Amino acid sequence: MPIYEYECKACGHRLEKLQKISAEPLTDCPACEAAELHRLVSAAGFRLAGGGWYETDFKTGSKKNLAGGSDASKTDASKTGSSEGSKAAASPGKDGAVA
Repeated sequence: MPIYEYECKACGHRLEKLQKISAEPLTDCPACEAAELHRLVSAAGFRLAGGGWYETDFKTGSKKNLAGGSDASKTDASKTGSSEGSKAAASPGKDGAVA
């Protein structure tokens, strides 16, 4: 449900009200009880832009890695593991078959 802003034209009182989109606008001011309450046009408090919304979009440095550990240690481990793993997989075993 959206939050609507209202302003009374009689006394200048401003308020916010959580209402359904289909709800009728308020008309009576809670401060002076005059029927001069008007809904204001206002911008949203946030803006979604771009091709997607990712939890790492606005994080910097080590905060980008949410799975744990640092990015550098993961990169080094994957380089070492992948090069050794490919050598072991390509070399034949004791019986001569390639694993």
